[in-house]
Amino acid sequence: MTRHAPLPPALPFWITLTFLPLVVLAVGRGGWWILVVPLWGWVAMPILDLALGRDTANPDPAVPEARLFWFRLLTWIWFPIEAVLVFGTIWYLTRRAGYPWWEDLAVMFAIGVTTGTVGIVYAHELFHKAGRAERWLGDLLMAMVLYSHFRTEHLLVHHPWVGTPRDTVTARYGEGFLRFFPRVLREGPGSALRAEAALLARRGLAPSSLRNPFWRYAVLQLAVLVIAAALGGWAGVGLFVFQALVAVWQLELTNYVEHYGLTRRHLGDGRYEPVAPHHSWDSTHRVSNLLLINLQRHADHHLHPMRRYPLLQAYGEDEVPQLPTGYPPMTALAMVPPLWRRRMNPRVREWRRRHYPDIGDWTAYRTGTLPLPRGAG
Repeated sequence: MTRHAPLPPALPFWITLTFLPLVVLAVGRGGWWILVVPLWGWVAMPILDLALGRDTANPDPAVPEARLFWFRLLTWIWFPIEAVLVFGTIWYLTRRAGYPWWEDLAVMFAIGVTTGTVGIVYAHELFHKAGRAERWLGDLLMAMVLYSHFRTEHLLVHHPWVGTPRDTVTARYGEGFLRFFPRVLREGPGSALRAEAALLARRGLAPSSLRNPFWRYAVLQLAVLVIAAALGGWAGVGLFVFQALVAVWQLELTNYVEHYGLTRRHLGDGRYEPVAPHHSWDSTHRVSNLLLINLQRHADHHLHPMRRYPLLQAYGEDEVPQLPTGYPPMTALAMVPPLWRRRMNPRVREWRRRHYPDIGDWTAYRTGTLPLPRGAG
């Protein structure tokens, strides 16, 4: 019988709320204070990871929902907090602050780091759940970064097709982030729209059906842009769009890191082996997992996508490839492709030797030229 660790306390996960006073300082004081937000996420968190080490404890995944209230509450309250931060900042910058334009952009960069690092991660947790209210909160958070199609792309494409050419956000071996990012921005919305159209067709409905969530996505995104315009005019809209771009950049950096170079075996006729733990890069670094509500226990998330974040399991290095650090420094490294390839390509090659020693020619896996299932193109 497996012995599980006790359920961890919920309070440490609330570390994400430390972004709030830092953002308020950045907005209210401007200048060098703006740097406190990215420095907290990209410098302080990795230092704390080094100091406090890893957490490999696995609580019982059968813990009842009633015991998870304080974990769930954290994700429920973030949307109103984020809305106040974003729209309040737009109002302040356009009506009161009087900062030069580049300082306004720097403030919104800090806001975008927050909406990307916290908001999108929480949205991801929420729209994986069955409850309508939680899914709506996830949709509202994704509308705040003008990337609502991500829910469809993630649930209907990424999870079933991760590690295959069908999945837009599985980074191919050797593909630098500076190529990956525009490719995902270009291909993602169409991929999501086709996935919803195929789902509706199986229900006997046309893509134009009001049951297509793209209608909801459009209305929510239009609504947030109207609010930004009402608060700050065209400048407010520009600032809102800029923070959204920063947040999406954060998201796609994370997507890039999570599965870089990892592929599922092609079985022929457009079929692939089932998703296994070794198809995700994991990290058990303690503090960054608190910040990202265990997103770095990514292998277990793909095996059990409905599992609540405090119950996600860590795997040993013999089962799951491990990143050398948590996501924050890895995403920073991804912005310098030569350094990224120097650090990660040997790990991918070792992963191939360990899990697929019989595959000699990886060309099709690297270039994404493997055949797709019928109708998936």
